[in-house]
Amino acid sequence: MTGRVVEAVVFDVNETLFSLERLGPAFADAGVDPGLVPLWFARLLRDGFALTAMGRYAPFADLAADALRSVAPASADDAVAVVLNGFRQLDPHPDVAPAFEILHTTGVPAVTLTNGGTDLVQHLLQRAGLSRYVQRCLSVDAIRRWKPAPEPYQYAATELGIDPYRLALVASHPWDCAGAHQAGLRAGWVNRRGESWPHVFPTPDATGADLPAVITGLLDRA
Repeated sequence: MTGRVVEAVVFDVNETLFSLERLGPAFADAGVDPGLVPLWFARLLRDGFALTAMGRYAPFADLAADALRSVAPASADDAVAVVLNGFRQLDPHPDVAPAFEILHTTGVPAVTLTNGGTDLVQHLLQRAGLSRYVQRCLSVDAIRRWKPAPEPYQYAATELGIDPYRLALVASHPWDCAGAHQAGLRAGWVNRRGESWPHVFPTPDATGADLPAVITGLLDRA
């Protein structure tokens, strides 16, 4: 162990580590307006959250396909396949490698926890040359509950053998940070767009405009 309060950092994946910008061209290739990407992703998350609240579950890819058909009803199976394949082309934000390097240097493990699948995350990390920094890739598929329900965060702590209080979740989504905080984890919010934090959620333990600032903030609080 590191002797720090934060003994490991678990990262959200979509929008936190990897930008969704490459999905715009994938939408265009599928004959769908690229401007629909934000609405599509919001509906995808909405439906995952709703299923979790109902005690039900569906994998990320299934909900992604349904959400695409909801925003672009004329989408055929081949268009859906083009968009889903676009996820395999996502690029990391430029601040990801520097943040991972900070953790690597300080001996704090980096882990991912996604509402998607681990195979895709592993592919993206390898494609970006970042896999050497990440100790584990975890997915809600293992427990069939989407973040921000408490079970995914508790699952990550159990898998890593760490007290939840000593595990920090880093995400660009306030709802993800709030879910982690509610489950007993520390939380770091990367606020790349200069947005206001929702007052209905508990304040994150660290906030920064980029990932290195968030990581530094979390480690400095330890």
